[in-house]
Amino acid sequence: MTMQIVYDGDCPFCSRYVAMVRLREAAGPVELIDARSDHPAARRVTQAGFDLDEGMALIDRDTIHFGDEVVHRLALMSTGSGAFNKLNAHIFRSPRVARMLYPVMKAGRNATLTLMGRRKIGG
Repeated sequence: MTMQIVYDGDCPFCSRYVAMVRLREAAGPVELIDARSDHPAARRVTQAGFDLDEGMALIDRDTIHFGDEVVHRLALMSTGSGAFNKLNAHIFRSPRVARMLYPVMKAGRNATLTLMGRRKIGG
């Protein structure tokens, strides 16, 4: 089964992040899904009780990872090629650092959406 990343397609930071992360070939194919779409994966995440305004999700088989756990897991699966991926892997390979920095990333997303006049996913 293909891993799926559900992210906010209206957020320029989220869109660039998922586009720039290069995953190792061992991770297999990854499907990028806009959380604002009516895609079954986006519905699955919200039906599981996760608020996509609070974070992105990674669906890997029967498991849904959410928020800081996603950036941590993506850092571990990253190829490490290119400046962005090296920096991402270095920073987010620690689950503790990912937990500490994710709220800052989320606040930046929320402020950017407000400044751009875009609504939240659920609103």
